[in-house]
Amino acid sequence: MSPPLRLRMTARSIDEPHRTATQLELFFDLTFVVAIAALTSRFAHAVEDGHALDALVPCLQVFFAIWWAWMNHTWFASSFDTDDVAFRLLTLVQMAGVLVLAAGVPAALEDNDYTAVTSGYLVMRVGLIAQWLRAAVEDPASRRTALRYAVGITLADAGWVARLLVADELSDGWLLALFGALTAFELAVPLWAERARPTSWHPHHIAERYGLFAIILLGESVLAAFMGVQRALADDGVSAPLVAVGVAALVLVFALWWLYFLQPVGDGLAASRDRSYLWGYGHYGVFAALALVGAGLEAAVAHAGGQVAASTVAIGYAIAAPVAAFLVLVWWLHVPLIARPVLHPAVMLGGAGAVLLVPLVGASLTVSVGLLALVCAVVVAATLALDRDAWPVLVEPLEAR
Repeated sequence: MSPPLRLRMTARSIDEPHRTATQLELFFDLTFVVAIAALTSRFAHAVEDGHALDALVPCLQVFFAIWWAWMNHTWFASSFDTDDVAFRLLTLVQMAGVLVLAAGVPAALEDNDYTAVTSGYLVMRVGLIAQWLRAAVEDPASRRTALRYAVGITLADAGWVARLLVADELSDGWLLALFGALTAFELAVPLWAERARPTSWHPHHIAERYGLFAIILLGESVLAAFMGVQRALADDGVSAPLVAVGVAALVLVFALWWLYFLQPVGDGLAASRDRSYLWGYGHYGVFAALALVGAGLEAAVAHAGGQVAASTVAIGYAIAAPVAAFLVLVWWLHVPLIARPVLHPAVMLGGAGAVLLVPLVGASLTVSVGLLALVCAVVVAATLALDRDAWPVLVEPLEAR
């Protein structure tokens, strides 16, 4: 069925039944797959060359642009998606901006040149500003909130343009400080805009959208490991360490997936909408950690093929550090939203500590990646063992026999 040419953009109900991600949202996410793949691939090369720390800050900066643009559209669409022609075309503008940003990733990480990244980010924001202005015109009840968003985003964009223009005149320290100030301003815009009148985002829709983005990042880890295997096979052929690292990488990613989706948070967001900022903003750390895990796994596979200069410990920590951050952040962000959380602090924090010790064992990288996968598998198993509510699900079918 063809979409309507134009529907009046009004706030959607916060308890709309059967609200799920639309086909357009899924298509929109695909453009971010390209951007994230470009970012993780470049960071993996930096890890392999022994320059992970030098590339880490630029990587996190570019990832903020990717994540923040995705998040802004996601929360807007949860409140005002009309799926008419105008909405689709403005979403297309934002998708084009993502591709421009992705094309600029190599220059940003290798030459500290953010021209293309900033340009792509601004293209995405133009589409978003137009969406907010449309909401202001067509939904009087949301007008003050929508105008605040439009004004705040416009001012933030002006700041990013100014930063780009003075980049050649400022030291790296001042540029980083300016980035931090602009990031703080960006994060403050929703807090300020929502004070006029909260938007009607749908809690279960938002939880699903975040889950889909997590799957994209987990998929990038699988892809990164595959790319590393492909490169290694092209040079040296199949080897036992290569197979072992590949299997361990898959187990590790599977364990992280299991932990993230172990307990749905939609009901918690519905009951505690005031905690959405902590949960939503805190996911920058969760998502960035998953992206870095993918890059570390690609470097580990390449190391197993004998192609890299970085040390075993360095590559080990390129995986272990983001895995530990993921374990801590998933526990910290999910527990306040769930009445009976199954993520036990001793298990999650103990697992994070154990993960950080693995690279110091002094074994080969193959053993280190295997141990990291084992620790995460143990965390999953311990979490399930401590979840008393899960036992009836396992036992009742057996009793029924």
